[in-house]
Amino acid sequence: MTAYAIAKLRDAAPHPEIAEYIERLPGTFAPYGGRFLVHVTPHEVKEGTWPGSVVMIGFPGITEARTWWDSPEYQEIAPLRSRHIEGDIILVEGVPEDYDPAVTAEKMRAAMAAGE
Repeated sequence: MTAYAIAKLRDAAPHPEIAEYIERLPGTFAPYGGRFLVHVTPHEVKEGTWPGSVVMIGFPGITEARTWWDSPEYQEIAPLRSRHIEGDIILVEGVPEDYDPAVTAEKMRAAMAAGE
């Protein structure tokens, strides 16, 4: 099942280390089947606030996403970003193609009826 690394990054001043990070980043996730889905492209806020930028990398599964994050190759370059850009980063597993949100709602209703 597809998994994603999603980053919500605060705006930062340009810095040579950030440029180096961006150049080296794809080489760290490519061996794990990762690819950019979103990379600092404009976004449109519909509710709330969302300052900064969004990065999303897709992976074949959560195992590949975790292995990439923990890899020596990524951990070596991560400080190039984290020294200059604050943000929130998550790894999240997607839903299967046959996912039906009505089933989730049904389970929620059943749990509420049972007083859970």
